[in-house]
Parts: sequence; C-alpha cells; structure tokens
Amino acid sequence: MLVDVKVPVLSESVAEATLLSWHKKEGEHVDRDENLIDVETDKVVMELPAPAAGVLAKIVKGDGTIVAGGEIIATIDTEAVPAETKAAPDAAAESASSSVTFAPEATSAVAAAPTMMPAAQHLAAQANLDVGEISSIKGSGRDGRITREDVAAHVEKKPSPSGAPSPSPSPAGRAPSATPAPAPSTTTMAPSATAAPALAGDRPEQRVAMSRLRARIAERLVQSQSTAAILTTFNEVNMQAIMELRARYKTSFEKEHGIKLGLMSFFVKAAVAALKKFPVVNASVDGNDIVYHGYYDIGIAVSSPRGLVVPIIRNADALSQAGIERQIADFGKRALDGKLTMEELTGGTFSITNGGIFGSMLSTPIINPPQSAILGIHATKERPVAENGQVVIRPMCYLALSYDHRIIDGREAVLSLVAMKEALEYPMSPLLEA
Repeated sequence: MLVDVKVPVLSESVAEATLLSWHKKEGEHVDRDENLIDVETDKVVMELPAPAAGVLAKIVKGDGTIVAGGEIIATIDTEAVPAETKAAPDAAAESASSSVTFAPEATSAVAAAPTMMPAAQHLAAQANLDVGEISSIKGSGRDGRITREDVAAHVEKKPSPSGAPSPSPSPAGRAPSATPAPAPSTTTMAPSATAAPALAGDRPEQRVAMSRLRARIAERLVQSQSTAAILTTFNEVNMQAIMELRARYKTSFEKEHGIKLGLMSFFVKAAVAALKKFPVVNASVDGNDIVYHGYYDIGIAVSSPRGLVVPIIRNADALSQAGIERQIADFGKRALDGKLTMEELTGGTFSITNGGIFGSMLSTPIINPPQSAILGIHATKERPVAENGQVVIRPMCYLALSYDHRIIDGREAVLSLVAMKEALEYPMSPLLEA
C-alpha cells in the first residue's frame, strides 16, 4: 500500500516552508516515526517523521523546494522490500559517505550526519569536525540523536595541535567572536568561517543566500520601521536590591524549585506590573482599531544558531518566578536544539530583549509587530551614583522602552518604564513564592 508523506499543516501566520535535506534515499527502508527530512519555516526547523514503515518509494519534492502545508512530498510503499545493498569491501565507507550532507559552499566543511540535530550540525561545522570524529560521538538525544551538548562535550575534550584541550565553543547568551554567515536555504547548516572555500584575490567575497528565518526577520523589522511611529524612552535602574535578593535566596530557591534564580524573571514580573497599570502598552494596532489584551503573553528574545527567535511566555502574570525561570531555561535549551514549535513562537502582547548578555550598554530595540512596545535590557555595570547626598558605587542597568507613538503617548511610555524601574528597585520576597 502506498502512503503519502505530507507537509504538516502550518499555522495561519506561516504560508510556506522549505525542505532542507532528505535523510533517506529512494528505495531505502524507513521505520514509522523515523525522521525523513527537516522542514524549515520562517519560525522553526521541524522534523517530519515517516507516517508508516516501509520503503521510500518516491521523493516528489527535492532538497530546497518551497512547499505549502498539506502538500505531498514523497510516498512510502508499506509492502515493498528495500533494495539489496552491495557487498563490496568498501560498502561501509560508501554508506558512511552517503549518510551526510555537505554545504555546497564549503568543500572542506564538516558533514552533518542525519542523526544530528540542526544545532549540533551547526556547532560541528564551526568546530570543523570530520566524518570520523562525528561518527565517534555518542548521541544522548531521542533515538540516539546527537545534540548540541554532545558535540560541545566532544570539542571540549578534543586536544589541540599543542596537546592542550580545545577551547569550548561560545555558549548561548554570550557574545560570539564572529558571526557565521546565514545558512543557505537548501542546506542544513551554515559553513563555518574556518571551513570556507579558498577565495582568490586580496578582496575576497562570498555570497550566501538568506535562510527563511533570516529573510523573515528582515521583512518584519523593515515592516515595523515603515509602519509604526517608533520612539524610545530610557531610564536607569539600581540593581542593588535585586543582587542582594538573589544572593539571599539563591541556594534555597534552587533547592526548592530545581532551577537557578536568574535576572530575567525579575524583568518579566516588573514588565507585567507596569502593563497592568498602563494597558495601552500591552495593546496592538489592527487597522484603525486598538486591540487591548486582557492577558500578558511576554515574548523573550532568544539567540539560536539560525538567528533570533522570540518564544512566548503565555499568561506570565499567572506564573511564579520559578515558573518563569523554568520556561526561559527551557526556551533557551530548545532554541539551541531547534525544537521550538511554531505555536510557541506565535503571538505575544509585549516583548523583552536582553542585549546586556552580549555586553550592550545602550540600544533602541525595534518593536515586534503587531505589538506596540518592547523593553530592551542592557549590561549591569558598577557606576558611581549620587545617593542621599553621597557618591556611592552601585550596579546600574539602563533600560530602553521602544513604543508605537501612534497609540502610546509619551506620558504612558515614560510612566510605564518608571513603573518597571520601581518594581525592580523595590522587589518583594513574595515574588519568589511558588
């Protein structure tokens, strides 16, 4: 019996997707729920599992094809017998060679094994691992798949030419030494800087197609700046009370809730408190209407190997600080592994972006449409400040609130940011309750 392999139904905000790389060839056996191909949308990279066990009879749509939800891309014959493999001495080597996909721009780039998660492929490319090294990595993910953590652990143990361990790759949330080029839409990973092809001449150039996510980010940022009247207001926050509160509760909080007490949950709590006082900052524009939202879905900007994504903390006002910390930690981990779902990246009434983890001192964040405001957090640094007539050193942080002046007046914008400042400078211990 022939079974169609179809693209999953996409969300309303996603019109089409791109097929990245088939993990099986025509005539090969597939197991039910085995990942056949990675599908990239403008929000996530998702795996497409086989709907039935059998032989992959026909691939209708090849790598790099743009498809719509529900479109047939292959067929599986549940009664067919897979073609016999050659018994040549080099069969094993040939099989290993055919199970990887190389980026066309990087002839010396590392191959991405079909059992590797997209984030693991990207990190392996950056570390310039060869096929033999990848095959020696034991996967800890589902069905033995290699995760980013597995590759990072291998790279950390790998000796350098001088005999010392290689430096660990930059973790998420830290400023990378160099930004890799976006991955071509027809491949599963971006070529690393060290593995790029040799370019002739003194002024080399390399042209790389934008990934679907990068193109969507560009489209939305241009849309935001061309349709909204964006203005930014700034304030500074004395983080001394937060630092003391974290130091006091750090051990007991982690012991009770199983999660570290970070800074982002304080900012989320402060933002929700301000949004409740000034509902228009939590509103959105729909044509000539202002839509006031009676709920608080806070988007948290997270860096991933594919670019910036903004997963949503739903009903943030109903969550404890521990619940917020768990969601943020979970979002960060799954963003690296490419496991965020489209539903988690859709919607949101207000966003928070933290450039401070990269060392940013001040910036003007761009609104994520159709939202009307976004909070930018910057690096906390010790600075001299006047306090009760004395100059003292305090950990200070600059906040920036960009807002759509079409519906938010300066008064509401400034007062809402002041409300956030006050909530951060005078945190209460009940915020830490479960």
